[in-house]
Amino acid sequence: MNLRIDYLRDKANRLPTEPGVYLMKNEGGEIIYVGKAKALKNRVTTYFRHNSQHNAKTLKLVSKIYDFDFIVTKSELDALVLECSLIKLHQPKYNILLKDDKGYNYIKISHGEFPRISYTLQTSDKNADYIGPFTSGFTVKQAVEEANSLFMLPTCHKKFPRDFNKERPCLNHHIKRCMGVCEGKITSAEYKKIVDEAIAYLKNGSKASVEELTAEMEKAAENLEFERAARLRDRIAALTRLKNGQSIFDDKQEFDIIGGAQNIGTASFAVIKYRNGRLVDKENFFIGEEYEPAEMRRDFLVSYYSERDDIPREILVDEEFEDAELLGALLKEHAGHAVKIYVPQRGEGISKIALARKNAGEYLALKMGRTQREISALEDLKELLALPKIPEIIESYDISNFGETGVVGGMVVYKNGRPLKSAYKRFSIKTVDGQNDYACMQEVLRRRLTRFAEGDEDFAPLPDLILLDGGRGHISAVSEVFAEMNVKIPFFGLVKDSKHRTRAIAEAGGEIEIKSNRALFDFLTNIQDEVHRWAISYQRTKHKQALFASELRQVKGIGEAKQTALLRHFKTKQAMKAASVEELKTAAKIGEETARELFDFIQANF
Repeated sequence: MNLRIDYLRDKANRLPTEPGVYLMKNEGGEIIYVGKAKALKNRVTTYFRHNSQHNAKTLKLVSKIYDFDFIVTKSELDALVLECSLIKLHQPKYNILLKDDKGYNYIKISHGEFPRISYTLQTSDKNADYIGPFTSGFTVKQAVEEANSLFMLPTCHKKFPRDFNKERPCLNHHIKRCMGVCEGKITSAEYKKIVDEAIAYLKNGSKASVEELTAEMEKAAENLEFERAARLRDRIAALTRLKNGQSIFDDKQEFDIIGGAQNIGTASFAVIKYRNGRLVDKENFFIGEEYEPAEMRRDFLVSYYSERDDIPREILVDEEFEDAELLGALLKEHAGHAVKIYVPQRGEGISKIALARKNAGEYLALKMGRTQREISALEDLKELLALPKIPEIIESYDISNFGETGVVGGMVVYKNGRPLKSAYKRFSIKTVDGQNDYACMQEVLRRRLTRFAEGDEDFAPLPDLILLDGGRGHISAVSEVFAEMNVKIPFFGLVKDSKHRTRAIAEAGGEIEIKSNRALFDFLTNIQDEVHRWAISYQRTKHKQALFASELRQVKGIGEAKQTALLRHFKTKQAMKAASVEELKTAAKIGEETARELFDFIQANF
């Protein structure tokens, strides 16, 4: 709780309704957040309103604000420019400050009579030239492999001309992946010309290479150099196959694709870059605490592009955000050409966005120690059920019974997509007679919520989502409990098919099919299987205890009270069998003769 909230609210209410920038400061006067506003008063007052539904990150920010300053600007674009400058200058803690954890990668071209093209992280070799740096090792390795293959350059460890004709050509030569330099039939000048073509391909892309090679092929044919013309023809064909296989947009297009992933209260973004129609680089960024998706995307793009000179004409993003046109205008001034920022609605752009999101999700999974399937399942669950946020804590409930006795309830807890076994709970049904799953489920949920309301830390916090083993009948029964206790937690049922496999999610209005989403289907099936296992194992334990107790009462002098005392003291048959006559006598408060009869009975039957 911020003790200065009244002062801050009053100050915000006196701000002008003009565009500008606001600077939030902590008690030490340090700027901890910089923001832009179309109307300063309208924006800043949202931080200090009563009962504001802030996300976790904003709540932390508000709790640290001691004071704020502001700067009025002529236009919203001027405010955006100023915001970028102030973020660079002050590096505020609560703004997105991008740091990728990658080193730089280079394409290395060695010197000498027969140069090689390879991938490297260092530029320390003075006997080589370098292309780069690039942030994506994957794309650099891919490009080097592609160039060596297309231009049939050697990738072996032989030294030329030292190793000419020392061994027979390797398999790569026979499958036409290497020109066979080791045979000594290619001069250094011819070889270097091919290497230059490969370098031009790496720098300029496939279209330029095809055009140059076509011109060379035609010239070779005119000069009756048919063998050289045939080699060039084969290389052009390989380039064309590669180009067609890449499913690229257009050789002239340059664009970036931005995709985000959110999970476990955190977020990441991936930027995939295409230049001359080819994938040239990929960057991943871990954002940290997530907040409102549109605002987060806007903040990310502002931070990312304010630090870069290589700004393409098109930027494809995975979700809409408010300042897209304004940011496009700012980037136009910076780049010297028009910049269009948009969400693709159809065609190739959709699949490219999916690729960016997948990369962001994989990176986030790696950072958080989760698998991509776990992250995507929770994201899909949020979207499918229209939840306000990705569910961090999920509780699931099941009722188990053998006939009309020994009815129990089981509760399992999943945190961040994985079982939290220390939080599992078991309930012996106390108020329901006979088989009535709906009433039993009501009792279990009522007891769980009551324990939380009473301050029992073992039942805190409340979950983000509750899943019931059952259909609409269970939904209706639990909705009565929630209404009675004024609880607002999203809850749904898990419905099984005739083979006891999860097939759908039940809600008040019907069912939601899930089989088409394999990751989500597997996740929910695991939850339903786990809660069923937990409930039935407790039911079996209770059933065994009942049989155990009935056996003890066969001994004369052991009634229900003494049997209960024995069970409480020894808990298991093994512990009771290991007890002495004196220990049995003390635990059940019975006489010497009865204790000895009990001892003999236990030794003979247990």
